[in-house]
Amino acid sequence: MDRPVTTLFMLVSVDGKISTGATDDLDVDQDFPHIAGLREGLHQYYEIEQTTDLWSFNTGRVQAKMGVNTREMPAKTPVSFVLLDNRHLNEHGVRYFCARSERFVLITSNRDHPAFGVNEDNLHILYQEKVSLKDALTRLKRQFGCERLTVQSGGTVNGLFLREKLFDYVDIVVAPALIGGKDTATLVDGPSLRAKEELSQLGVLRLIEASDLQDSYVRLRYQVIG
Repeated sequence: MDRPVTTLFMLVSVDGKISTGATDDLDVDQDFPHIAGLREGLHQYYEIEQTTDLWSFNTGRVQAKMGVNTREMPAKTPVSFVLLDNRHLNEHGVRYFCARSERFVLITSNRDHPAFGVNEDNLHILYQEKVSLKDALTRLKRQFGCERLTVQSGGTVNGLFLREKLFDYVDIVVAPALIGGKDTATLVDGPSLRAKEELSQLGVLRLIEASDLQDSYVRLRYQVIG
């Protein structure tokens, strides 16, 4: 295969939501720790996250929402981060990920992105006039030796991975909560299928592991077979 093996790894509610609401002020990472019945078992998700691939894919929008544009500089980790971003990271956010990453690869179609003004040895910019995840993943493997990649991005970008058949595995931790809301982000968003001819774009899964975790959390692992 000419791209990394990709795994979608996310924390979701029982109804598939990856956020607690439709605004950036609402977020599972910020909100679940304060909700009785959810906070008790939340640590299991973060413990599993520590065992995921050493290449991690996310988006600038998600990371800006998490506050990286103003946070203090972190310690170096062995993880290499890949971020898709056009306008959400500022220069501080770029330097934050340079400090945190073994390698930091930024995918952008913005010629004026602040990353172009940052000079760090571990920063690599993949500029694309029109973003192509398939091409970006091919370059990640060929140029940087990325063999396995964990994806933890937002629902819209997850939808791009799905429609381009770029997921190999899905690994989700299900929190015992119902959130609801038609505008709240789900595991996979983006345009809906409109015709039977589009059903070939579905992601068909085979269950490879189901684990009961503590405090009513569940872990489900699937292989994408179609």
